[in-house]
Amino acid sequence: MQYNEFGNTGLKVSRIGYGCAPLGGVYGDFGESACISAIHEAINKGINYFDTAPYYGATKSESVLGNALKNIPRSSYILATKVGRYGLDNFDFTEERVTKSVTESLARLQVDFIDIIQVHDIEFGDISQILTETLPALRKLKEKGIVKYIGVTGLPIACLSRVVLESNDGEIDMILSYCHYNLLDTTLQSIIPMLKKKNIALVNASPLSMGLLSIGGPQPWHPAPQDIKDKCKEAAIKCEDRGASLADVALKFALRNKDIATTLVGMGTVDEVTRNISSCLHADDYDPVLLSDIKDLLKPVADKTWPSG
Repeated sequence: MQYNEFGNTGLKVSRIGYGCAPLGGVYGDFGESACISAIHEAINKGINYFDTAPYYGATKSESVLGNALKNIPRSSYILATKVGRYGLDNFDFTEERVTKSVTESLARLQVDFIDIIQVHDIEFGDISQILTETLPALRKLKEKGIVKYIGVTGLPIACLSRVVLESNDGEIDMILSYCHYNLLDTTLQSIIPMLKKKNIALVNASPLSMGLLSIGGPQPWHPAPQDIKDKCKEAAIKCEDRGASLADVALKFALRNKDIATTLVGMGTVDEVTRNISSCLHADDYDPVLLSDIKDLLKPVADKTWPSG
């Protein structure tokens, strides 16, 4: 497994990270036992970055992850969770709530500290409040050693960019962007120079665009417009016809970007872990003609997104 520098934190993170939304049943019920086995397999194969949130499965993801990691040496993994979002329409970015949220997450995760605490889906909050109340609240926890590093997450690139530019130097250690660096959408590249200049670590989540770039397709709740879904289905069939997997092509594409510290992939079974790690280890082994054909097919919907916030 390759490990990358994580901004100016001193952390070394695995090239592929474990997205824990599936532990909360977001993509179907895998069962806790299967999820725990998957996490243990991931650790055994070198994955050391685990990203969860209270929102995933109404705290279930954190609880399952805590049960999986409780007998694993704390120094062997990096734990990232979030504050601010607790339900589909339940957001609270106040100092009181985010401070309490961290305490609750510590209990569910069965740890004494959290490596990376992130403000979840900032586009649903008041950016001014996040800058003047939420981030300072997390900084107080950082000063106490309860959390080690601070980040923000969201879908709109403009929101992430604004918070980075308007926050104090050194206040934000990382950002998590999702669905903006993959075969469909590469708009994340527009802010990479700024992040590199500020030495802020970049986490790319949803390299399969929350299931769009897979033969199984997205869940019914996926917010993408129908034209995007239709084109992705065409791409998946084309890959199958050529003896390939769209998910493998897409994941390898995302993993080849060397400016991204870790690419988060949601996993719920040992088989998924095995497949994704294989893609990671062989990311430079791909068919350039097939890749070009898939990009051409997706060009009519390239860089299209959907509303959030």
